[in-house]
Amino acid sequence: MKSEDSIPHGKSSVSRFVDEIDATVFVTGFVLSLIAIVIFLIYPQSSVGTILAITDHIRHNYTWIYVVTMFLMLLFVLFLLFGKWRDITLGKPAEDPEFTLFEFFAMMFSAGIAAGIVFWGPAEALFHYDTVPPLIDAESQMPAAATGAVQYTLFHWGIYYLIPYAIIGIPIAFLSYRHEAPLRISTLLMPFVGIDGLDNVWGKLLDILAVLVTIGGITTTLGFIGSQLLSGVQYTTGITFGNTETILLISGLTVVFTLSAVLGVERGIRRLSLFNIVLFSLLGVLAFLVGPTNFIINLGVQATGGYFNDFFEMSLYTGMGENDGWIGSWTVFYWAWVFSWAPFGGLFVARISRGRTVREVAAATIFGATAGTLPWFYTMGGTAIWLQRSGRVNLLEEISAHGVAISGLPLFNALPLAPLLVGLFPILITTFFLTSADSSTLALGMLTTGGKESPSSLNRIIWGTLMGILASLLIVGGGVSALQSLAILSGLPFVAIAMLAIVATSVEFRKVAPIFESSAKEKRSSRPEFHEESPESHVGSPESHEDSQRKD
Repeated sequence: MKSEDSIPHGKSSVSRFVDEIDATVFVTGFVLSLIAIVIFLIYPQSSVGTILAITDHIRHNYTWIYVVTMFLMLLFVLFLLFGKWRDITLGKPAEDPEFTLFEFFAMMFSAGIAAGIVFWGPAEALFHYDTVPPLIDAESQMPAAATGAVQYTLFHWGIYYLIPYAIIGIPIAFLSYRHEAPLRISTLLMPFVGIDGLDNVWGKLLDILAVLVTIGGITTTLGFIGSQLLSGVQYTTGITFGNTETILLISGLTVVFTLSAVLGVERGIRRLSLFNIVLFSLLGVLAFLVGPTNFIINLGVQATGGYFNDFFEMSLYTGMGENDGWIGSWTVFYWAWVFSWAPFGGLFVARISRGRTVREVAAATIFGATAGTLPWFYTMGGTAIWLQRSGRVNLLEEISAHGVAISGLPLFNALPLAPLLVGLFPILITTFFLTSADSSTLALGMLTTGGKESPSSLNRIIWGTLMGILASLLIVGGGVSALQSLAILSGLPFVAIAMLAIVATSVEFRKVAPIFESSAKEKRSSRPEFHEESPESHVGSPESHEDSQRKD
């Protein structure tokens, strides 16, 4: 397999594309995507019907798989955050991070979570206020239902949401930057087969599986954000789009946005992510200040108490046949959606984590994501419920008439500074669409080129085109229900990948553990004043030990 450095400068885009692709993985993913497109074009209704039927069976019988897997991943990331492996560097010893901490978090947040926030932020708590979630003892649209609605929204978008990215990203970053392994999902096999064994049949199958899972996740997200863009245009201008126009517009937008990816991570995604964070924060702060601020604070504080009080019960609740429909439509859907993004999200996190410690990545996925999402959902959910309760705007009726994709527009229209807020919101949607297209096609390019950090532009444009077409076909064929079902279906295979990642991380980091222990013993023996103190308070870092070995 050729390295990037082995490809001569000045080669044409087509030549570079041909030289770099992993033919087995690329062709398999490409052909299966084309087959799916052809089937959807010929049998649109029956194709969507089949997806809905399969996922309905999964939601009613296998809820526990998604619930237990997510909970186990949380426990493992907490262990990485606080355990003895927390100071391991994802790179060479003492290597400086490639990006600043703010840039790192901005890219992780924008690529991994914010596209869903702009779609569901104004609507989810409102839905829970109307159809009360399980474990919430309240009547529909009563005050207790408002607290429970925001509580469950925080549960879905708080601590858990980026956990799968860390599960995949941490071991791949360590193996890639410490041992020169390729940036691809099959690198998880390296602790068992070595770097020379990654191109065996199991490695190829794992990369193909990761491509298929990623296709499902990307298609779902592009479908949600694309439908939000089109619905916003229809809602504000009255212009309607037929099936053909929808397919052409969503596919065209995806291709145009993917073209920006030629700038790469350093110039494109990094700058766009920073812009996203600034605009996202500005919109959230403005809505908080001009909205029902006191109501938002009171509701948010109470919902946060319920969130932490009921956290473990919500985490392990499966419905037991009574609330399968609700759990399947919400919790299982969200967990499966982030599962389907995890191969891409994990690779992207690995790509931007060089020089970071395990603790920094784990903390960013748990605390950083929570700190970024909770204020937004306090504000959006609280404002939506307040507008509905006060009778100022019947948001439920608006959503019923025009679809969930427009929920943010009537909400912002009802607030002071409406022209500014309504003007900023579509810009935020557009930039998140662009970030999703950029980062996801980058990951697919990495998966189908054997792990190259900067796949060719042609590779990424091909994947952007295919994903845009698939997303638009799902919008036309089944709308939000079809997109939710695809997420649940494509997220299921990730369970096996996640378990492999946990085992691979444990096996690889156990090899590093003796370095910590020996370094700690050396420090304690050379500094007698520490003999009476707790050994745990002077655990050394592997970097100093490895550096001394290199000098010797």
